[in-house]
Amino acid sequence: MSLLRIRNLSVTMPGGVAALRGVDLDVAPGEVLAIVGESGAGKSVLARTILGLSRRDGGRVSADAFELGGRDARRLPERHWRAVRGGGVSLVLQDALQSLDPLRTIGAEVGEALAVRRVPASERRSRVLDALDAAGLPLGGPQRSEARARLRQRPGELSGGMRQRALIASAIVAGAPLIVADEPTTALDATTAARVLGLLGRLRDEGTGLILISHDLAAVARIADRIAVLDAGLIVESGPASRLLSRPEHPVTRALLAAVPHGAKPLPSSVRGEPVLAARGLVRRYPGPGGTVAAVADVDIAVRRGEVLGIVGESGSGKSTLARLLLGLERPDAGDLTRRSDVRARLVPQDPLGAFDPRHSVERILRHARRGDAPAPGALLARVGLDAAMLRRRPASLSGGQRQRVAIARALAARPDVLVCDEPVSALDVTTQAGILDLLLDLQRQEELTIVFISHDLAVVRRVSDRVAVMRHGRIVEEGDTEAVFSRPAHAFTRELVAASLSPRS
Repeated sequence: MSLLRIRNLSVTMPGGVAALRGVDLDVAPGEVLAIVGESGAGKSVLARTILGLSRRDGGRVSADAFELGGRDARRLPERHWRAVRGGGVSLVLQDALQSLDPLRTIGAEVGEALAVRRVPASERRSRVLDALDAAGLPLGGPQRSEARARLRQRPGELSGGMRQRALIASAIVAGAPLIVADEPTTALDATTAARVLGLLGRLRDEGTGLILISHDLAAVARIADRIAVLDAGLIVESGPASRLLSRPEHPVTRALLAAVPHGAKPLPSSVRGEPVLAARGLVRRYPGPGGTVAAVADVDIAVRRGEVLGIVGESGSGKSTLARLLLGLERPDAGDLTRRSDVRARLVPQDPLGAFDPRHSVERILRHARRGDAPAPGALLARVGLDAAMLRRRPASLSGGQRQRVAIARALAARPDVLVCDEPVSALDVTTQAGILDLLLDLQRQEELTIVFISHDLAVVRRVSDRVAVMRHGRIVEEGDTEAVFSRPAHAFTRELVAASLSPRS
C-alpha cells in the first residue's frame, strides 16, 4: 500500500500565486523521495500541503487524488487533520529558529504529539528521551546524567543546531509511518548531519516512508531512493537518485548540480596584513544542564587584514559565541580582545528575518544603518545585486536569498572593515548560495574587506576561506591554511569532520 498518492495537485496562494501545478507524487513504505529545487520553487508549500496546512494558510488546493495511507484526504475536516498530523504523517520544519515556542520547555515541545494522544507521563518522558537521543541531542552520556535538566531547558538556551535536532525528535517521537523532512540538516554540522541522515536511513529500513525536502544535494545523495526536481511549482524531472545525480537531463537539474560548492577558493589572498582583531585566552561561560558551561574556553585567535578566516565546528562548539565576542556584542569572562581603534566590524546574521524590524521597509532598514558617506540605499542594493524596486518592500515579502543580500547591504552601510558572517548561506538553495558566496568574495576584493566566515558546511568554507580554525567544545583544536587543514588534517576531530562531509551515499 502506498503511504502517499497524489495526482494533479495544484495550490494557489492568496493573491493568485500558483505555488504548485499538476504535481504527481507517490511514496511507499521504506522509501525516501527527495524533493529538490531553488528557493521559491514550491518545496515548502508542498510540505505544508501534505500536512493539510495550505488551506489554513489561505491557499486553494485541488487534486484528482490525494491519499494518505489509503485514505482520501481531499475533504478531511480540520479536526481530522489534527489527528493525522503526528500520528499518520509528521513534519520536520526547516526554521528551527522560529518554529519552537520560546516559552515552552524542550520536554513539552517534543512530547506534544504524545500528550495529545494521552500517553501516560512516565512513558512519555522515556519516549521523549529516546527521540532526543536518536536525533543527536546530547543527554549527558550513557547514563543520561543531564537528561532531566535538558528537558527543562527552553529553545533560547540551545544552539541553532540543537534546536533543529529537537524539531527532528518532535517528528519521530509518535512513530508516524510517513515523515516529511523540510531541510532537516540545514543548521547541522557535518558529523551531526551524518548522524541524523543515519537515523532517517534506519527509519526507512524499518518501513517508514520519507519525503526529504532539501537544497543539500550531498544529503540527498546519501539517503534518497528517488528524486523529484521542482521548479516554479512544476516537477520538471524525476527518477532514481543514482541516475538523476549522475546523468541529469533537465537544465534546472544540471544547474543545481553545477552550483554545489567544491574545490578551493579562487584567487586566495596571497598577502595578508597585520591583525585587525586579536584574542588571547578568551573564555565565555553560560548556565547549562548540570552547571556552568564554557561556550568559549581559552581561545587564542588573530584575524588579519584582507583575509577570509573560516571557523568550523559542530553545533554548540562555540562558533557563534566567538563571533559575538569578536564583535564586542558580549564581554568575555576572561581573556583579552584587541581591536584596532579605526576598525569597524559588522555582523551578517544567520537569520536576517529575525534581525530586521518587520514593520520597516528595506529602504528604512538601510537608512538606519548608514554611516557617514556610505552609499545611498539604492546604490547599496545595487552593490549586492538587487534592484532598487526592493526598497519599498518589507522583509517578510523577500525570498531567503534576497533577505541575505539585504543583510549584507545593511552591514556595508556602516562602512565596515570586517564582516563577521554567521552561517550566512545555511538556509539557502545551492544556486542562491553560490550567488551569495561569489558576492562576498567580490566584496572582499573590491572593498578590501576582512571576513570572518562561520559555517558548519566544510565545502562552503573551503570555497571562500584563506585560513580556517576548527572548534570543538569551545576550543580551537586546529588552525592553518584552508587547503592544508582540509587535505592533511592533523587533529582527530578535524579528520572526523572532513570524513563526514565527504562520505559517500550510504
